Amino acid sequence: MTIYSFYIFDRHTECIYSKTWIPSEAPGGLTTTTTNGAVSADRRTSTKAGDDAKLIFGTVFSLRNMVRKLGGDDDAFISYRTGQYKLHFYETASNLRFVMLTDTATLSMRNVLHQIYINLWVEYVVKNPLSPVEHRGGDGVKNELFEYGLDQFIRGLM
Repeated sequence: MTIYSFYIFDRHTECIYSKTWIPSEAPGGLTTTTTNGAVSADRRTSTKAGDDAKLIFGTVFSLRNMVRKLGGDDDAFISYRTGQYKLHFYETASNLRFVMLTDTATLSMRNVLHQIYINLWVEYVVKNPLSPVEHRGGDGVKNELFEYGLDQFIRGLM
């Protein structure tokens, strides 16, 4: 199983966290890139990451609405697959949206996204009194424990 990237969108449709895992040439090595709303020194990389997040959210939003209109309110959008990747989606009761891109052979990651929400997001971000409740104006999640826990959790799955 290969995991390419992970995104968290808040209830205001802002991408508040994104992380990319790029397989490196080193044995067992992965290179990670984290974008959490901060402006990076390399403007081109920052713009591309922001554009990717907007495209992913637009795709998820459109597909989720289409599924609800065709199947009713009881149906839920969980994932879709193309020839290159598979997108997995999980939405919480507070309208946080967790999105993960993996290779096409990966089975459903809905339980994994739920575990990330319960064990990492709630524990390290929600229960942290120093973490802001809203992430408006491009402020993303800046929590080292969450980032480290997420990285270790994902590397354990690979």
